Amino acid sequence: MTIAVINSGGANLGSVQHALHRLGAESVLTTDAEVIRSADKVILPGVGAAAWAMNALNKAGLVEVIRGLTQPVLGICLGLQLMCESSEEGDVECLGLIPGRVRKLQVGKDLRLPHMGWNQVDWVGEDPLGQGLDGSEWFYFVHGYAAPVDHAVAISEHGQRFAAVVRRGNFAACQFHPEKSAGAGARILSNFLEA
Repeated sequence: MTIAVINSGGANLGSVQHALHRLGAESVLTTDAEVIRSADKVILPGVGAAAWAMNALNKAGLVEVIRGLTQPVLGICLGLQLMCESSEEGDVECLGLIPGRVRKLQVGKDLRLPHMGWNQVDWVGEDPLGQGLDGSEWFYFVHGYAAPVDHAVAISEHGQRFAAVVRRGNFAACQFHPEKSAGAGARILSNFLEA
């Protein structure tokens, strides 16, 4: 099985590849359109600002490539936000794979922003990524913006409810970092590889 990890320039690229390696899966970090198109599975990780990341994908000529993928694709953190139609962060048009606009989290004075830490998720729909998980697990989040819950299969909360896992066809994504979420995150990645 070939796994293409799209080089979106984010800081979590190495940790994603290491997490896959721990599961016995080798991956290639790439911006090569043909490598991405021909891979069995594709991962779109991301850390940072949506406008910067979309600019990087545009410069690499990957926007239409990603939109046209038919194999399983997993977005991670910013990767989830990039899959949405647009983001308030930098007021940018995104990939448009998941309906909805990413907005800044609205939190009270008692909560920090960005949201950084461990949260549980509530699985509100059946999804292959959630196989073997019951909602008692904790996942590691780092984000200040989030997608609406409309197309979520799992929801979390930090001042407001937001999409923790989304799915539309072959495109799925998680707002948390599975590569930094210990055993629960490993299960998410394993489910993606096995689905």
